[in-house]
Amino acid sequence: MTLRRRNFLKIGVSAAVAGSAISCGRSSHSPWRFFTAEEARTVEAMCERIIPADQDPGAAQAGVVNFIDRQLVGHYAEFQKIYRLGVAGVDQTSLALFSARFVDLAPQQQTGVLAKLEKNKAKGEIWKETSAKEFFNLVLAHTMQGFYGDPRHGGNRDRVSWKMLGVPYPPVRGRRKMV
Repeated sequence: MTLRRRNFLKIGVSAAVAGSAISCGRSSHSPWRFFTAEEARTVEAMCERIIPADQDPGAAQAGVVNFIDRQLVGHYAEFQKIYRLGVAGVDQTSLALFSARFVDLAPQQQTGVLAKLEKNKAKGEIWKETSAKEFFNLVLAHTMQGFYGDPRHGGNRDRVSWKMLGVPYPPVRGRRKMV
């Protein structure tokens, strides 16, 4: 059987379209690689409570949830399960304490939920499968990394934390001008 160029191109295009349609089971209109839109909202609200905006931008404006989302399909892939469980657990705890989802709570209530997680005293069945404290500490560490890290990894949008700290943008290695 010979494969003519036109048929080869048809097969190639069909495979590409089919592959993009099934990739990760996500809508092609979603900006998220790992999170669902609702999970991203919850994680962003958590990060914003950890590093809230004041006279300087907070975690949300720095794009921390984008950093976490990108890393969960890369270097942090081992944490995918705890994020899936943990985000659902945060909403379980919020519903048990305040009869509302985490993103719908007042800032003080959100802080109260995070305090329960940190002390490993969160309510909800999911916390029998994973540690609330471990999840909180993971989100805390990833929030700090996304806020203070290099923008090329998806967080620290516009180098907001570096500007806040007065840290100059580091030159890219190998790109220094020779005198």
